[in-house]
Amino acid sequence: MPEGTQAITDDGGVLRHPDGVARCWWCGEDPGYVAYHDDEWGRPVRDEQRLFEKLCLEGFQAGLSWLTVLRRREALRRAFEGFDPVRVATFDERDIARLIGDARIIRHRAKIEAVVTNARALLALHRGGASLAKMVWHHAPPPRPRPRTPGEIPTSTPSSHALAAELKASGFAFVGARTMYALMQSMGIVDDHLADCHRAAHPPA
Repeated sequence: MPEGTQAITDDGGVLRHPDGVARCWWCGEDPGYVAYHDDEWGRPVRDEQRLFEKLCLEGFQAGLSWLTVLRRREALRRAFEGFDPVRVATFDERDIARLIGDARIIRHRAKIEAVVTNARALLALHRGGASLAKMVWHHAPPPRPRPRTPGEIPTSTPSSHALAAELKASGFAFVGARTMYALMQSMGIVDDHLADCHRAAHPPA
């Protein structure tokens, strides 16, 4: 944002930026976060590898802010071979030790191990003739009124609980109901842009 300007949050939870655009409150004023809100969050994604990457990144977010993960996303992509599940599935203890020592990423052993676990679970899913995209989108809930305030946005839903349970049964890790609801929001399986957000006026096709 230009120096000397500041976004203002109104009573409905949207943030009115100096560029005159109203956005959901959570993106704040960080330019990268604003771009993520405008260009990615809530846009429907069915690409298998992008869904796999986001599932793993949401696992890294547990206990942290999404902005922390977003700022490390490129480093995480490099560390995990572009989140190519075939490559990541071959990672062994030496690779995990190497990643724990990589200061560019989030150095949490259980989260790093979960990416490897999830890559192997995804390949097993493929061998069984299934896909992550079909599994995730199978749990898309019926349309509902767009939220008008932050308080109307749930942290989990019956759909996210069901998705989490199916993923866990398929061998995936760090896929709790709240984490999976965040995945559903970011990948456009649900659209939680506030009613007064400019993205609500221009929903994805």
